[in-house]
Amino acid sequence: SKCPLTCVQEGGYVLFVFLFNLFLLDNFIRAGLAAGAEQCSIFYLYFYIYRGKDMGKREVEEYFHSIGRDDLQIMEFPTSSATVELAAQAVGVEPARIAKTLSYRLKDRDIVVVVSGTSRIANRKFKDSFHCKAKMMSPEEALELTGHPVGGVCPFGLKTAVDVYLDESLRKFEYVYPAAGASNNAVRIKVSEFAAITGGQWVDVTEEPKEE
Repeated sequence: SKCPLTCVQEGGYVLFVFLFNLFLLDNFIRAGLAAGAEQCSIFYLYFYIYRGKDMGKREVEEYFHSIGRDDLQIMEFPTSSATVELAAQAVGVEPARIAKTLSYRLKDRDIVVVVSGTSRIANRKFKDSFHCKAKMMSPEEALELTGHPVGGVCPFGLKTAVDVYLDESLRKFEYVYPAAGASNNAVRIKVSEFAAITGGQWVDVTEEPKEE
């Protein structure tokens, strides 16, 4: 049998290897987030290990319950809906009906802006509305702010108190489909109820892409 000292030494070595690998994993995760690698396996491993596979969805469901909107049913897909195009295919609608949530850092606060899937931020309109240039957050910053992964960022069940803005580009539709806390789900929202559901304010900060 091994002496106690040998067992302690071996146990210490195993612990060292475990902690070292955990350190490497954490750095790989941070590097992936900083690079915007929203679909890399390490990125999703982060959520499975640290937050739980369905954590974002549960937070959104709890938020809907807290405002008395249990009727809002989250649709889950067997494939990724992390981009506008993928979400449109998964839901079965045109890309413009996908409501994408963008995270911005202003001079004195952080905000999220929900816009139509095919619209893009117009710098002049953004500056006129918020009195500063549009500075989008990194995936890591957006995760820290909202608690949702890139591809699943939405204006529901946010981790921190954030001002929510809804762009006028959404008003041309009766219903739109934002994500619901995960990169493979969405929820059908009536546009006329969007402000009441999110506590958001309407703004006009986008433009349609020019046809080539």
